[in-house]
Amino acid sequence: MTKTKNERSRSRSAARLAAVQALYQQEMEGTKLPILLDEFHRHRLGATIEDVEYAQAEIDFFDDLVKGVDARRAEIDAAISARLASGWSLERLDKPMRQILRAGTYELIARIDVPTATVISEYVDVADAFYAKREKGFVNGLLDGVAKAVRA
Repeated sequence: MTKTKNERSRSRSAARLAAVQALYQQEMEGTKLPILLDEFHRHRLGATIEDVEYAQAEIDFFDDLVKGVDARRAEIDAAISARLASGWSLERLDKPMRQILRAGTYELIARIDVPTATVISEYVDVADAFYAKREKGFVNGLLDGVAKAVRA
């Protein structure tokens, strides 16, 4: 049973990272959602690209994150913007950071089946793939603020 839980945890972690990558691609290229999801299903999730093996992701979870962020972007962006320092806007954050915060905020709002600490920890880990310590602290603090507001 523990192995199954660990496998599920790894596949969800992979889904989170892939969702951030997909959301980034969507913002950069304007790729339509069905095309984007199909591309990730067929060519990215669990694939080996240029000798890098991508972990097998929980596809339904990945799809929920990407579709959920897309469908609830205005609500998510408002929740994030409300927690930014005075004078800062969501547009001022770089694109990968926006996607990390959007996916984490979506999960806090819509996936109450996932514990708050898990969501925050997982997106701090995703941030670690892109950023240094300071940015990880920013992700932690902002998602903690969102969690206090939406899961009170």
